[in-house]
Amino acid sequence: MLQKIIIWADEKMLQQNIWNRLSGLCHDLQRHGVGLSVGKQEQLSAEEAENTLYLTDSEEEYRALRQKGRYVLPYRHEGNKEAGFAGALYVLEQIEEADYEAFDMAYRRMAGLPWEILTTKRCVVRETTVEDVKAFYRIYADESITAYMEDLFKDPEEEIAYTKEYIEKVYGFYGYGLWTVLEKESGQVIGRAGVSWREGFDLPELGFVIGVPWQRQGYAYEVCSAILAYAGEELGMTQVQALVMEGNKKSAALCEKLGFTQSNERVEVDGEIHTVWVVRF
Repeated sequence: MLQKIIIWADEKMLQQNIWNRLSGLCHDLQRHGVGLSVGKQEQLSAEEAENTLYLTDSEEEYRALRQKGRYVLPYRHEGNKEAGFAGALYVLEQIEEADYEAFDMAYRRMAGLPWEILTTKRCVVRETTVEDVKAFYRIYADESITAYMEDLFKDPEEEIAYTKEYIEKVYGFYGYGLWTVLEKESGQVIGRAGVSWREGFDLPELGFVIGVPWQRQGYAYEVCSAILAYAGEELGMTQVQALVMEGNKKSAALCEKLGFTQSNERVEVDGEIHTVWVVRF
């Protein structure tokens, strides 16, 4: 959990009057219980360092902090715009526009912690973790779940390897994908839902599965409607498709309820014919 941000600054960086540009950020961080300091005087325990994000504009300091295992966010500005910061997942360029959420997301990605995407009245939607895989196998064990969708790998170790790669390459590149759905009250994993890109198609695709014990209670509609709103408002998407296998009346009914329109297009995926449904924002 992010608890502190340290601007690992030398005298050159401090000459930019950086504090004058951080007043809004300071207040935002304080509201979330995150401390902010400037300078190189911090002596942190291993536990404190684990919950700290460093910000520096020096390539040399960036490499040194990375070698110590610290989470480091490079800062590029007019004075160092040629800096490379090799291996950085993110680079901050407009520090006066940064907020708690931006720092927290960068920290979580570096620390391997899942992003929380959104919450609904009864659910939390967050990025999938390796620990979720066991729950997925329990959900997919019911034959009705895999009647109209691809099953998990037979070998859990293959599914775990796939999940790790998905976290790194899909979440890391796009910032979105298929997520885990948890029941807010119990914390149980009850399904998966999200938007992702299928190879060979021009539109992002809504995907969803809710475990049998939680079906017929409105969870799918609650979660998917929130995800579609997120896709439009936060991801800037203007259209989303859903591929519904022939005979899958439940998914077709849900798509219609969510505002999708059934097209005349039929496509073959993994040997099965699907109807393309599209919603426009």
